[in-house]
Amino acid sequence: MELSLGRPAYTDGRLEREIRVYDRLDGLGLEYERVDHERADNMDALVDIDRILGVDMCKNLFLCNRQQTCFYLLLMPGDKPFKTKELSAQINSARLSFAPASAMLEYLDIEPGAVSVMGLMNDKTNAVNLLIDEDVLKDGYIGCHPCVCTSSLKIRTSDVIEKFLPSTGHGYRTVRLVGSDA
Repeated sequence: MELSLGRPAYTDGRLEREIRVYDRLDGLGLEYERVDHERADNMDALVDIDRILGVDMCKNLFLCNRQQTCFYLLLMPGDKPFKTKELSAQINSARLSFAPASAMLEYLDIEPGAVSVMGLMNDKTNAVNLLIDEDVLKDGYIGCHPCVCTSSLKIRTSDVIEKFLPSTGHGYRTVRLVGSDA
């Protein structure tokens, strides 16, 4: 694994969804660092990637209500435990669960293991509500996948919030997760 600045020099063999992320970031004039790696589709697989990028990758959870009428993308620190009860109370939505892979593909053009804030650029109808844990917002950088789990990015948090999100038409809601049911 080697740290690189910006998009890959060659895009042969890369998925269209990944290339679209680089096109969007470059079009917005955003700086980012990238590392290509073997499939990393869970937090344990990201330890070496975190070290190389010098950032902790966000845990990205794609959630929905029981009726699958409201969808949420939650960004939270990777080492923080997730408790549905804690989040449900804050967003006034009972019975949160993980959204089906079909909805993830439909709204974010992402497959399980590659969920990322970058997928919001594919949500043209703004069907997905972005929730960001306050601790993510305190960090200077966000670590995320470019819609595939074989590359990872390090981007300034301020660039994601002030430039990337507005380009997608999405806002966000800050939540406070402490990781307990107390």
